[in-house]
Amino acid sequence: MKIKENIAKIRDEISSVCEKIGRNPEDIKLIAVSKTRTIDEINEVLDSGCLECAENKAQELRDKAPLIQKDINWHFIGHLQTNKVKYVVEPSALIHSVDSLKIAKEIEKRAEAVNKIQNILLEIKTSEEESKYGLYKEDEIFEIADFCKGSSNIKLIGLMTMAPFVDDDSTIRQSFRKLKELFDKMNNKGYGLTELSMGMSGDFHIAIEEGSTMVRIGTSIFGERDYTK
Repeated sequence: MKIKENIAKIRDEISSVCEKIGRNPEDIKLIAVSKTRTIDEINEVLDSGCLECAENKAQELRDKAPLIQKDINWHFIGHLQTNKVKYVVEPSALIHSVDSLKIAKEIEKRAEAVNKIQNILLEIKTSEEESKYGLYKEDEIFEIADFCKGSSNIKLIGLMTMAPFVDDDSTIRQSFRKLKELFDKMNNKGYGLTELSMGMSGDFHIAIEEGSTMVRIGTSIFGERDYTK
């Protein structure tokens, strides 16, 4: 199957889930996770009408961004270290993975240097998996949100999470529901969040049912990755 056909199939699946639950499929942003993928593959995504691509390594985003000549919105979804923020701020339409005040302050500094208002999401840890990054203490989450509110060069627009890698749909659903509850709580306190980035190839149907506005799809678009290259 070709990339364009895969994207069309995923869009059909998104529409089907939305129809069942009374949501508008246009409210769901499809983000193609292009880590380890070639420029030709990314161009094929863009040719299909999907203009959202995501990278999870700062240097890979830095190196790929200048090579794309077409309209594209880059998303950064990987764990971000302070010394790598400089590679990510300029190309990124949205940084999904802000998980500390230190990172938020560095993004603010770098965004100010390039005269940009950087849209960000806070990455929230909603499962017990040790390998997951993300914020989980509420006071820390609100501290960073307040910092962003007072910042001139950062705009906090939502939250992101990764569900645990399990076969149990109810555990996955619980993880997404937890994020939506925090999202609602923050909006009740006036933070004005609009985006929920949750759902990947194996669980995006559940994520949409639980309120996701952005799904991050890699394997179902590109096929399995070959990490030997």
